Amino acid sequence: MDKTAITFTRRGALEGAKRCVPIGISGFAIGLVFGTLAGQAGLGAWEGALMSALVFSGAAQFVVLGLWASPLPVATIVLTTLVVGLRHLLMGMALGPAFSKLPRLKAYGSVYLMADENWALTMGELAKGRRDAAFLLGGGLLMFVAWTGSTLIGGLFGSAVEDPARWGLDFAFTAVFLALICGMWKGKSDLLPWTVAAAVAVAAHHWLPGQWYILLGGLAGSLAGVVRR
Repeated sequence: MDKTAITFTRRGALEGAKRCVPIGISGFAIGLVFGTLAGQAGLGAWEGALMSALVFSGAAQFVVLGLWASPLPVATIVLTTLVVGLRHLLMGMALGPAFSKLPRLKAYGSVYLMADENWALTMGELAKGRRDAAFLLGGGLLMFVAWTGSTLIGGLFGSAVEDPARWGLDFAFTAVFLALICGMWKGKSDLLPWTVAAAVAVAAHHWLPGQWYILLGGLAGSLAGVVRR
């Protein structure tokens, strides 16, 4: 059997969902916060849930809530969402060598459900020589259900929680990413790109408006990784 062959099986999807259960739980907590804040911003519970289903990007959605006002600054919201989401270009490119071998429906359907967390886990699987691309889909589906469902619940009942930060729920988003970073550490060779990415992101956050620090940090870290090799 060709070791580079890409498969797409139910078993792979189930494994992806299983591995994403802890992330789904964290995402559920974050979704409750988002649903609550969306309600406070004037969005109905179902409107917030629809945003989560269509956008499916916690980072972008939280940023958009900060821009939500009357009249709605549509152009600013679209541009900001685009900037925050540009990192998905890099993520998609990383998956390209494997997912380009899949039928388009499977590849694009899986990538629609791609988030930072299941992408990171999928890249780890590919690095270990495991070639079942449905891993991304399974993890994404579980996260999608947890995210949209909790957004709806937060919108319906979030008025009972006046300050989510009081319960530490605002830190759940950060905690998930810290855990993912620890899992992706491969040794001292990662120190250079990670340091460069962090330094550029912090500098961009300080000197540039908006969310450009996300893209610039990612690009700088990727370039440093290429130079390291």
